[in-house]
Formats: sequence, structure tokens, C-alpha cells
Amino acid sequence: VQLQASGGGLVQAGGSLRLSCAASGRTLSRYTMGWFRQAPGKEREFVAALTWSGYNTAYGDSAKGRFTIYKDNAKNTVYLQMNSLKPEDRAVYYCAADLFHASSWPATKPDQYAYWGQGTHVTVSS
Repeated sequence: VQLQASGGGLVQAGGSLRLSCAASGRTLSRYTMGWFRQAPGKEREFVAALTWSGYNTAYGDSAKGRFTIYKDNAKNTVYLQMNSLKPEDRAVYYCAADLFHASSWPATKPDQYAYWGQGTHVTVSS
């Protein structure tokens, strides 16, 4: 699976951004798709995930109520809609994918994903 993340940029606090993750190379019906972020000097943090076929979703604490993960089957793309952005949301955001495993859902740890995109930078000014 090849993943291409995009949509990052500079936004003021309270603003919104939509990140995209275009996937290719596999049929994604058996995959879990995730978003993680990594701020300078910090560990990679789980943001959100969804299962492509069952459309189950899960969110990290920092994302609940503000971010929404969703997909477009026709475009083989997963999105992360981020609203009410805060300066602490500043990070490099990565999309990831791996085969879905019911026993380990939700997949919230980076080592649960084998495929990663290149990251897109999000900066939130105060």
C-alpha cells in the first residue's frame, strides 16, 4: 500500500483544515486506516482510525469532538477534518494503514501499522 498525505498548512487558532490520504496499490476493503501526529520532541500520537469495510471509527482524546475521520470509496482516500484547531495541534500528521484485526481494534499504536505516508505539516498560530 502506498499512502500520500496532503492538506497541511498554517491556520489560525479556531480554524479548520482537512487532511487527505490517498491510497494506492491495494484494495482497502480489509484495511484499517489511521492518522497519527508527532510534535517536535514528542512521541507519535494516535489521532483517529477507521475500518474501511465496517466503517468503525475511533479517536484519540485530543481529537474527540473536534476531528472527524471519513473516507471516499471512489477516490480511495481517507480524510481527517480538523476543526477548532489549537496551537497544541501543531505537528506532522501521518496517515497509516494495515490489515484489519478485530482482536486489536481500535488500532491506536504506531507499531500496529505497516504502511505509512510521508507526513504533512500542520501549524496553528495563536
